[in-house]
Amino acid sequence: MITRAALLEFMRANRYVVESSVHSGGGPQSAVVGVAVSDDFEVVFDTMESSRKAQNLRLKPESAIVFRGVLPDDERTVQFEGVADEPTGADRARLMDLYFGVFPDGRERQTWEGLIYVRARPTWVRYSDYSHDPTEIVEFDQRLLRELK
Repeated sequence: MITRAALLEFMRANRYVVESSVHSGGGPQSAVVGVAVSDDFEVVFDTMESSRKAQNLRLKPESAIVFRGVLPDDERTVQFEGVADEPTGADRARLMDLYFGVFPDGRERQTWEGLIYVRARPTWVRYSDYSHDPTEIVEFDQRLLRELK
């Protein structure tokens, strides 16, 4: 079974992921975003408040994110569902430091008018590794993620 450290390492190896949200008409919209992942599996990214994803998440904060293997023949994935918000105060500062550790150039983007930071907190995560026989598929809810060793 995958460990907490291995799951975080895999997620953190994915600097770019596909984030999906739902627009006001009920349809899906997806975008590639650059992310950082906290020790508590929070996913943080920056975006423009005028972007479709920001507008969607402000109306309906449910987010789905897909992480995939980054090397050839890496048959691992993480499907992540969570609730998004725009962190403030100490949470915002902590997550921005984390984000800048992955994307140092993000500091320069802070001058962009309308730039926001979005955090998705996990509600459900599925790790799949198809490179083994049998395939390893493990699902986690919030409680199981907290208890993962």
